[in-house]
Amino acid sequence: MPDPQRVIALVGGTASSGTTSRYAALALCGMVIDLLLFQWLMSRGAGLALAHILSFCAGAAVYYWLNSKWSFRPHYAGYPRWRHFGRFVTVGIFALLMRGGVLALLVYDWHLSPFLAIFPAIAAAAAISYLGFAFYVFPVRDNPPSADVRWRVASLGIVAFAILLRLIYLGQAQLIPDEAYYWNYAQHMELSFYDHPPMVAWLIWLGTAIFGNTEFGVRIGAFICGLITMGYLYALARNLYDKPTAMRTVLLLAVLPFYFSTGMVMTTDAPLVAAWAATLYYMERALIADQRSAWLGVGVAFGLGLLSKYTLGLLGPAALLFVILDRASRRWLRRPHAYLAAALALLLFSPVIIWNMENDWASIMFQSNRVKGGDENQFSVHRLFLHLLVLLTPVGLLAAAMAVWPGAERDCDAYARRRRLFVRVFAGVPLAVFFVLSISESQRFHWTGPAWLALLPTMAWLMGQAGDFSTLARRVRAAWKPTIAVCIFLYAFVLHYVVLGIPGIPYNFLSEHYFWREATTKIEQVVAEVRQRTGQEPIVVGMSKWSVAAALSFYNRDGKPMEIRSRNMFGDSGAMYDFWYPSEPPTSRPIILVGMRGHELERTRAIHDIDRMLVQPGPIKEHVAMRDGKLLRRVYYRIAQGYLGKGP
Repeated sequence: MPDPQRVIALVGGTASSGTTSRYAALALCGMVIDLLLFQWLMSRGAGLALAHILSFCAGAAVYYWLNSKWSFRPHYAGYPRWRHFGRFVTVGIFALLMRGGVLALLVYDWHLSPFLAIFPAIAAAAAISYLGFAFYVFPVRDNPPSADVRWRVASLGIVAFAILLRLIYLGQAQLIPDEAYYWNYAQHMELSFYDHPPMVAWLIWLGTAIFGNTEFGVRIGAFICGLITMGYLYALARNLYDKPTAMRTVLLLAVLPFYFSTGMVMTTDAPLVAAWAATLYYMERALIADQRSAWLGVGVAFGLGLLSKYTLGLLGPAALLFVILDRASRRWLRRPHAYLAAALALLLFSPVIIWNMENDWASIMFQSNRVKGGDENQFSVHRLFLHLLVLLTPVGLLAAAMAVWPGAERDCDAYARRRRLFVRVFAGVPLAVFFVLSISESQRFHWTGPAWLALLPTMAWLMGQAGDFSTLARRVRAAWKPTIAVCIFLYAFVLHYVVLGIPGIPYNFLSEHYFWREATTKIEQVVAEVRQRTGQEPIVVGMSKWSVAAALSFYNRDGKPMEIRSRNMFGDSGAMYDFWYPSEPPTSRPIILVGMRGHELERTRAIHDIDRMLVQPGPIKEHVAMRDGKLLRRVYYRIAQGYLGKGP
């Protein structure tokens, strides 16, 4: 069995028996200071976030000073102090933010006392700190490994950190309204749904059947889809290029904003991205590697992708265009395999077809109108560009442009030409559709996200090229390192922020779409008061399309379940609530209207004065949710004594 210290040294880390033993001794000193200060702060009434951040900083300061003087000093006499201090701070921040997730998991989910939970949290931070010190703060300077080995090690470490970060915070961060809405899908299982195909509901149903109606149960499907995406993109990049490129491709999936979020947040994009990656892999095996059996994979992946989101259908025209342009692939037009794959995909997609046939093609009509922008008619190419900067980062967008630019690859052999054609067609066709639509219609910012999957292997290949292609190429390659660090920091920071908070930073910008657990507790109190006062069960109406009603439904955990409806009671669209609760008869039961903004309780887009539909509507009131003395969010409500119906 290989010696772990020898392995670490071979791949560029500073590790020896002496270094490790010194690290352990000094780490113990820092941990003791950390532990004692944490216990003291908690006993003095400090919040969990403040106590763990202050104690970590104190322990880390002592630990760094001792390490720089003793543990790693023999390896780095004369090393610029400002440089390794900056690296130490970077590693420390990552360890701190990951530790916050471990602490939250143990305290909030496993219900351990903070005085006990801090021990494994400190151990987790110490492990991250040691690896960061060995590979990043004090790497080997004499005979360092090649750039290719360093990229592999960095990719492995960053991917592992990103996956662990998702897993730790998966059940801690509250659901956003979109996730709560799809959870409601799973409570009303059907063959399909008005605004999306059923895959997201199936995954949530399976996850919650195993792990319960918790955030973890809702999101575990997205986490697994993220791992599936990594597996298929690794295999695709390995087939198109080589293993080092494949590892860097997985690195891009781990750090680029769109793909990090789809591997954690349970929306329709999570299974879509996994199916898109699988379809690309099997398409490459069928069209370039000429494997007939791959068409079975194409049919299954394409069908499951259509069950996830209709936009995967854009890969169909892309495949047809590739076959037309690529002479070697035209033979598939004369063979049955592609047609059988299409038939299999159509068979898998049949639940959506059946549901639409039974519901007057409601979903197809809705999505068609959505793509057209409904009644909107506006130029939005500039918005599309801004969306791409968010989805891919500015460096990622530049790298994507370089990946499709003529001359990005110098190889001129037949395989390289076919590979370039595959990448450009399977990325270009979906992107061209979205670009054309954006000329006259406003598009959703995340719609283009899956289309970039075909470009990621080439982007990853360019990251590892030492050749002097151009000044821009060199600058983009150099910019990847800070971009990766900033992205990972932002993800860890935001997750820590929404779960534990950051002392001194308010929650103002989350006041509408987050912290629904606390908002629901406030509404449950109002419902209980109305129930006790009137002796009747009130009807709670979320006055948004579905966000308020869905979030209240998921977080309605205390006491008697509330009867929850949506704004379709007042003539406006309620998405699937139009199907679940198509009408509500007049009633003398109390009505509690709940909204994210006060004006939503007075009017809808269809009815400008909803008071005429209510019996004795009361004034709009505000409830404020707090945490550790900080404002979390506001929720607005008003109470009426009855409901008169929509009228004629």
